[in-house]
Amino acid sequence: MYRIAVVGATGLVGSKMLEVLARKNIPVDDLILFSSKKSAGNEIEFKGQTYVVRELTEDAAEEHFDFVLMSAGGSTSLKFSPLFEQSGAIVIDNSSAFRMDEDIDLIVPEVNSPKSNRTIIANPNCSTIQSVVPLKPLADHFGLERVSYTTYQAVSGSGTAGKNDLKNGEQGLPPTNYPHPIYNNVLPHIDVFQDDGYTKEEQKMIDETRKILELPELRVTATCVRVPVQDSHSVAINVTLTTPATADDIRAVLDKAPGIVVVDDVTQNKYPMAIQSTNKDEVFVGRIRVDESMPQSFHIWCTADNLLKGAALNAVQILEQIHHTRSESHD
Repeated sequence: MYRIAVVGATGLVGSKMLEVLARKNIPVDDLILFSSKKSAGNEIEFKGQTYVVRELTEDAAEEHFDFVLMSAGGSTSLKFSPLFEQSGAIVIDNSSAFRMDEDIDLIVPEVNSPKSNRTIIANPNCSTIQSVVPLKPLADHFGLERVSYTTYQAVSGSGTAGKNDLKNGEQGLPPTNYPHPIYNNVLPHIDVFQDDGYTKEEQKMIDETRKILELPELRVTATCVRVPVQDSHSVAINVTLTTPATADDIRAVLDKAPGIVVVDDVTQNKYPMAIQSTNKDEVFVGRIRVDESMPQSFHIWCTADNLLKGAALNAVQILEQIHHTRSESHD
């Protein structure tokens, strides 16, 4: 039985973490919920019990926890994750704070598993997670030469503030989170712009893809776009393979891969959609076709719930992965 802490329990992702924990078969002996001082004192129900949310403090981080699920932003994680780690916890962090640290594992359980001696484990960017799930089996079967992403990311990726901008924009109110209206609009801008013209979000996808797939020389590029959709990100993946394949070969490989649902029958207008993947655990892939402009290249469209597989579910799956590894080692 585990003593588990959820940090950021009152946020969108923290709430989803609790939902996933409740439906997963993880032995939770004691659950402690943390938030900022502003949200401390709120009551949250979990498996029929009511829990009072505590303020996250340095003293709290000195308590013993088996696992800590962090979803409270990069600055909070930079301060508190090492403290929890020093107190003996395995910290699964949803922020970008530690993702590219060489001694920190960046994990998508369908793709890889923890190897480092550090007990802080990073949860990747939401769009990266759903993209590497189909890319991994393609890398294993055919090899990868190049990947180009174009994302269509839901406003819930910006938390409650993003959802409010979409809702308020429909009423004609100005945005308070995005630099321009998101209602009835598309913003080719997620996170801050860097000197080379790429945004930080785009660079995250590039760097994280290489790290997770253990392909440091893989050619990767990305354009990340915010769209007026509540939940579920969509990603157009253009991939160049090392060895020849057909679209049917790719469908067959992805159809057998863990965590993937292939929806690809254009004669019946069947293809992945954001409304289809919302509140679902799987990554949905379709529109698989040859890119006639480049040899051995293909288009793949994928959708996934950014709050589930893109965040909360993946974090809990990491916990589950470690739990199963421990159980097997004790058999």
